[in-house]
Amino acid sequence: NGEGIKGVEQMEKIYTRPKSMNPRATGYCPGCLHGVATRLICELMDEFDIQENTTSVLPIGCSSMGVFHFDTDIVISLHGRAPAVATGIKRCSPDRFVYTYQGDGDLAAIGLSEIIHAANRGENITAVFVNNSIYGMTGGQMAPTTLVGQKATTAQDGRKPEREGYPMKMCEILSQLEAPVFIARCGLDTPAHINEAKKALRKGFQNQLDKKGFSFIELMSNCPTNWGMSAEKTIQWMQENTLKTFPLGVFKEKE
Repeated sequence: NGEGIKGVEQMEKIYTRPKSMNPRATGYCPGCLHGVATRLICELMDEFDIQENTTSVLPIGCSSMGVFHFDTDIVISLHGRAPAVATGIKRCSPDRFVYTYQGDGDLAAIGLSEIIHAANRGENITAVFVNNSIYGMTGGQMAPTTLVGQKATTAQDGRKPEREGYPMKMCEILSQLEAPVFIARCGLDTPAHINEAKKALRKGFQNQLDKKGFSFIELMSNCPTNWGMSAEKTIQWMQENTLKTFPLGVFKEKE
């Protein structure tokens, strides 16, 4: 009725799609927290008003789905090489905002040397690391961050330390280096953790804009498809398992 239409017209819009995000349906699996991470990055690009001056560097893996979502200049790198590509772009165009958006199978495995050396050089880039403890796009194989006992297509009886070693904790590893200015691990499992994640990403963005050097933000995520669970169950599993292996917090911060 007329009053109902009038009521709708008077509703206040409190949230909308970030303009830095392409207007299309998600390319991620239902329930995947990559979508939350992507949206946080786009919100911050809007807030800093840097969309037109940003280059997103995406490697191979689920993170490469960002090509459909980030409305920025985009470079797809070889698997694991995003930090090296980002280094080249930033050194050639130091006034551009350059960030990498990488998964754990990419960054902590084939790209391990790339991220360590970029961090050790103190490159003025921002690395965003989405850790869901498994290879996603390529078939659910065990990743360097797979938990002890967690099953994967290449560890069907669960990861065993005597066979595959222990999960690699990238924040703890990189925080031993002298050059990085900010290293933090955040969760995407609750609204409170998402707010903390956005604060950490904002810090990493601001550090680059202030030319302070290398920032690394790890975002703990899920993988309903390859974990073989409902999205709701993955959140519970993260809280009971993943976040105990990978504690949240700031591991290094230079002023």
